[in-house]
Amino acid sequence: MEIREIKATEITETVKKLFMDCNYFIGDDIMNALKAARDAEESEVGRSVLSQIIENDEIAAEEKIPLCQDTGMAILFVEYGDKVCIDGDFEQAVQEGVRQAYDEGYLRKSVVDDPVFDRINTKDNTPAIIHTKIVSGDKIKITAGGKGFGSENMSAVKMLTPSYAVEGVKKFILDTVRNAGPNPCPPIVGGVGIGGTFERCAQLAKKATFRSIDTHNPDERYAALEDELLESINKMGFGPAGLGGNTTAIGVNIETSPTHIAGMPVAVNICCHAARHKSAEI
Repeated sequence: MEIREIKATEITETVKKLFMDCNYFIGDDIMNALKAARDAEESEVGRSVLSQIIENDEIAAEEKIPLCQDTGMAILFVEYGDKVCIDGDFEQAVQEGVRQAYDEGYLRKSVVDDPVFDRINTKDNTPAIIHTKIVSGDKIKITAGGKGFGSENMSAVKMLTPSYAVEGVKKFILDTVRNAGPNPCPPIVGGVGIGGTFERCAQLAKKATFRSIDTHNPDERYAALEDELLESINKMGFGPAGLGGNTTAIGVNIETSPTHIAGMPVAVNICCHAARHKSAEI
C-alpha cells in the first residue's frame, strides 16, 4: 500500500464540521432511547421532562443551534492510518478546526488556560483533548464530541484490587452514580472503563461514552453486566432531571483493557443525555 497524502486543511474542515454537527444534531441512538424511555416512564413529571428534552433536540436540529448551553470541552479519538502523510501539522489542523467550529458555530467557549491560578478563558475552546491510535491503513477516522462538565464533574476513578471481584466493580459504579444523584442532568449515559492503568481506564470510560448506546460490549459477560447496571441505576429513582421516575439512565457502555496481576482499576465517566459525538473518515 502506497503512502497517501492528506492536506492539513482537510483535517481542519472535517473537525470543524464534526463539532458543529455534534452540537446541533443528537444521534439517532440517543433520540430513539429518549423516545422509548418517555413511552415507558411511569412518572407523569418524568414523561413531561423527557418530552421537553426530545422537543429541545428537535428544535436544535431544525434551527442548527446548540442543543445544550454547555457545548463542552472538545474531545477527539483519532485512528491514524500508518500509510498516511499529512501535508502540514496535524495537531495545529485539529485545533484550528475546533477554533473555527466554536467561533462560526456560535458554540460556548468554556476552556480556561490554567486550571488553578489564572483561569483565563482561551476564547476559542482550545486546546482540544486528542487521543490518537496508530492503525493499519491509509485513512484517518476521527470521532469528535463535546463533553459538558455538569456530568464530567460527577465522574470517578478507583484503583480496585482483584479481590474486589465483579461485585466490587458493580458497587463502585453504582455508588458513583448514586452519589452523583440529579447533578449530571439525568437521564445519563454511563461510560465505564475497566483495566489498564490509572490513566488508561479513564480514557476507556470516556471512549465508552462515545459508543452508540444501542450496541453492546462484544464479550457476552460484559454485555450482560451493561444490562444489569442499567437496570440497577434505573431502580434508584432519580428519574429525568432528578425529579423522580424510572429513567435515570438510558445506556451503560463498558470498555476493557488487559491490566496488571495486582490491579483492577475502574473508571466511571458520567455523560448527560446530550451525549454528543460524530465520526468521519478521511
